[in-house]
Amino acid sequence: MYIPTYNDMLEAHDRIAPHIRRTPVRTSDYLNEVAGCQLFFKCENFQEPGAFKVRGAANAVFGLNQRQAAKGVATHSSGNHASCLSYAAMLRGIPCNVVMPRTAPQAKKDTVRRYGGKITECEPSTSSREATFAGVQAATGGDFVHPYNDPRVIAGQGTCSKEFMEQADGLDMVVAPIGGGGMISGTCLTLATLAPETKVIAAEPEQADDAYRSFKAGYIIADDAPQTIADGLLVPLKDLTWHFVSRHVSEIYTASEQEIVDAMKLIWKHLRAVMEPSSAVPLATILKNPDAFRGKRVGVIITGGNVDLDKLPWVLG
Repeated sequence: MYIPTYNDMLEAHDRIAPHIRRTPVRTSDYLNEVAGCQLFFKCENFQEPGAFKVRGAANAVFGLNQRQAAKGVATHSSGNHASCLSYAAMLRGIPCNVVMPRTAPQAKKDTVRRYGGKITECEPSTSSREATFAGVQAATGGDFVHPYNDPRVIAGQGTCSKEFMEQADGLDMVVAPIGGGGMISGTCLTLATLAPETKVIAAEPEQADDAYRSFKAGYIIADDAPQTIADGLLVPLKDLTWHFVSRHVSEIYTASEQEIVDAMKLIWKHLRAVMEPSSAVPLATILKNPDAFRGKRVGVIITGGNVDLDKLPWVLG
């Protein structure tokens, strides 16, 4: 197992710079008051495909040699990685095949197809996803770009925190959602060298809390088919992401479904930023655990904004 390094992250940043956006950092006096701390939101929802995952995807795609690239790329994803890999493949002009749960938000499926990705649907479980993908990859021969357990992807995701620390210097902690752990691993990779005094905090839905339970147990606990409104956080940790989580994450906090919805609504209203439920989990956990964050300078990564506007959670009730 190759463990990506800080230099891998720096090389990734140079490689992907022409293909991604340096997303803004936003603040809100109201949210600072409610949370009791200074919040800095890194808005990865403003990436062209709508999510941070374009960083890792672009690093993998543009790191392929010509022979590898000719066969294209393939992956399985609940949505954002599929969209971002399709986007990066489109930019390079190579094929992209993705396996997605049939229950994935329509908005995410539409984005994949808009960027030229070919979708094969599977049942909404990790086992079905991986079994279906094995058949797709065997048929296409595309380079497997794992959504998170891939050193190229983790190095790419780490570029987000590099930018973040340049834009909001002196953060006491950075909070990001955790599912499979790609963004958290990239954050750990970068901050361990660039700002070792900055704590890395992970945020997870109560109804898909396998990372939290893994963190407390000291080994990976994997749920096959959890159910939560935060559809981007349904997958379990793997060996590579566990390497970073187990060594560098300071704490994992969880939030209920209602707390996630409430936080999502607050960000939409007061930050005026469209973001998906998975991206609201960090703020939900900050509001739920005020003593842990009070008076601190807290960076929050808004990981994505690909939400189905016809199915907003506070409208559906």
